[in-house]
Amino acid sequence: MPLFVHVLSLAVFAQGTSEFMLAGLIPGIARDLSVSVGAAASLTAAYAVGMVVGAPVMAALSARWSRRRALAGFLAAFVVVHVVGALTTDFAVLFGTRIVAAIVNAGFLAVAMSVATALVAPERQARATAVLLSGVTLSCVVGVPAGAMLGVWFGWRSAFWAVAALCLPALALVFRSTPADTSRPHEVSIRREVRVLKARPVRAAMTLAAVVNGATFATFAYLAVIGTDVARLPAGAVPGLLAAFGAGAFIGVTVAGRVGSRTRTSSRAGDGRLRRVLAPGLGLTLWALPAGWAVLALVSTHPAPLFIGAVVQGGLSFGIGSALVNRVMRVAPNAPTLSGSFATVALNTGAVLGPLLAGAVTGATGDFRGAVWVSVGLAATGGAVMAVGRLRARSNSLPLP
Repeated sequence: MPLFVHVLSLAVFAQGTSEFMLAGLIPGIARDLSVSVGAAASLTAAYAVGMVVGAPVMAALSARWSRRRALAGFLAAFVVVHVVGALTTDFAVLFGTRIVAAIVNAGFLAVAMSVATALVAPERQARATAVLLSGVTLSCVVGVPAGAMLGVWFGWRSAFWAVAALCLPALALVFRSTPADTSRPHEVSIRREVRVLKARPVRAAMTLAAVVNGATFATFAYLAVIGTDVARLPAGAVPGLLAAFGAGAFIGVTVAGRVGSRTRTSSRAGDGRLRRVLAPGLGLTLWALPAGWAVLALVSTHPAPLFIGAVVQGGLSFGIGSALVNRVMRVAPNAPTLSGSFATVALNTGAVLGPLLAGAVTGATGDFRGAVWVSVGLAATGGAVMAVGRLRARSNSLPLP
């Protein structure tokens, strides 16, 4: 695996930490800036919406930039807005920095996914995607608990300073290490690439990625409160529970990348053979996902099974999510510039809608386990989408979604 893919993963780790760390900083932000907890919590939604909007817009705007200029520019802007966020005493300014941070994060991730897959042979693209996304899962394991501890010890602003500092070595390495063949601007037809979105396999793959990620974040957004209010864990155990989910996610992404690479290598004789090998396995795993969420909902009152379930579901959810990101990019080969943004939009649409649905259900029932049952429903929908896509592919002789 090229070293530069790991450089990109380091930057993704810092950005993922920024995205998720707010879960542990909301009370301190609300108190320090004299706003309600609900208002402070809206910073999380602002970031997710910024990711959805920013991915295609930034990918399109940067399409004719050199890859070095695009990656370095997005990362430098990310550092600047975190410095501003760490210094401001105005909630409106902080809210604005979260939106800008999300937009440039989305742009960076979209470009980084395109660059990472372009640097390796087709049979290693799944592995490159997994290495890149491992930065996100590591942020759940290490970055989020570390951000929460910084917030407790030194205040929420210290977490913003830490993210900015963490980006600096990645920024220096991007300037020094961007491969020459990804640094040259190239002719891009944005209109032609956008038309790729109309293809049924691309739309189906994006839908599948969105509902699976929605299931993931419906529960993840409420995992801490499930731990304290349902399983009766002490507050000090919450970082461990979040880290358990993140550890499972890291394992899942790593395994998915290796399996995907081996499948590609063993199926180079033809794409039809690849589909016959990959689709049944992915379909079976997708149907295991809602069953796993249902088990987690049923055992969530018991601490030990809750921790085990968090590891298992973290692994399944992020493993499948990584495979689906690779699938979105694989079924959009005629959109090399925007395919990464397509995947980013799909994932973050799910990250927005999943917690919103979970909030509606838990608000109506007063039971935080309702969030896990939302995950069951969304994951089952993903399995249904996969099944319908396979039936259409068989009847119409079209590529699978």
